Amino acid sequence: MTRRVNVGGVPIGGGAPISVQSMTTTQTSDIAATVAQVARLEAAGCEIVRVAVPDMAAAEALPAIRKAISIPLVADIHFDYRLALAAIRAGVDKLRLNPGNITDPACIAEVAEAAASAGIAIRVGANSGSLAPLYLDAHGRASVAGMVESALHEIRILERQGFEAIVVSLKATDVRMTIDAYRAIAREVDYPLHVGITEAGTVWEGAIRSAVGLGVLFAEGLGDTVRVSLAGDPVEEVRAAYEILRSLGLRSRGLDLHVCPTCGRTGIDLASIAGEVRTALADVAEPIKLALMGCVVNGLGEVRDADVGLVGSKGQGSIYVAGEVVAAAVPEVELAAEIVRVVRGTIAERKHA
Repeated sequence: MTRRVNVGGVPIGGGAPISVQSMTTTQTSDIAATVAQVARLEAAGCEIVRVAVPDMAAAEALPAIRKAISIPLVADIHFDYRLALAAIRAGVDKLRLNPGNITDPACIAEVAEAAASAGIAIRVGANSGSLAPLYLDAHGRASVAGMVESALHEIRILERQGFEAIVVSLKATDVRMTIDAYRAIAREVDYPLHVGITEAGTVWEGAIRSAVGLGVLFAEGLGDTVRVSLAGDPVEEVRAAYEILRSLGLRSRGLDLHVCPTCGRTGIDLASIAGEVRTALADVAEPIKLALMGCVVNGLGEVRDADVGLVGSKGQGSIYVAGEVVAAAVPEVELAAEIVRVVRGTIAERKHA
């Protein structure tokens, strides 16, 4: 088990639930836009949020952002250690430092001293795409050994300063390299691991690549906090992270939607109904399992195991709660709305039970 590090009240490692992170896509200097996006991320279940700090304008916006949001704030720092010092003064809850582009031991030590005084954590975040030349292989390419060596070099600098509120990440675009890098670093240190596949792609490709890589790591017990990196709306990163965690029984939040793949036996437009229902229930945070089935072959068994279920037939369907029919022969055009009504009613009953 990894040691525990606290980030603004959210525990990472030491057996704590795997926390879900994301990163804003706004210009951090645009305080209103950044705060608004953080609010959307928090509503989706984001527990720690990171913002880019590429310049002093962004650093100067951090106090106002920190004051306006309620989840821990992480400053993403590259190249200039003075931005890290400014972020600490601004009251952030954690730093991300890249050992590939902040390499001066004296500068790293100065940041560590300031972070220790402020009581905040530092993530040593090594990426395959930004390793210092010293850690590239003979062909100028990133490798597992180089990523591990780069991360360990900075970790040792922090440790020499007596700083141990450390989180570690070793992210690559290559899924196998990422898996092997986390396995390797876990043999060297017991600091909590921030896991992810970097530059994974658009929502479609990125979610699949992330699910493959993170699924292996989580199944092996590696990973204490996660960011699913997707090009697009960062809210999708949060949704994808929870779905990956839920698939392994590690976290449970919101709608757990199961839909049969459909075939020639399906008598309703199940895909459209499922899409409508998913959109209408996107705000649901309470864990609830919903099974939407197109026929009775597997349908009756699936709805028995679900909180709410649908078994379709030709042009209509029956809705179940805890395996019992609550609405029979509902016309197809009314199914989506009726399912949403039943789900919300079931959640409300739980709250008042």
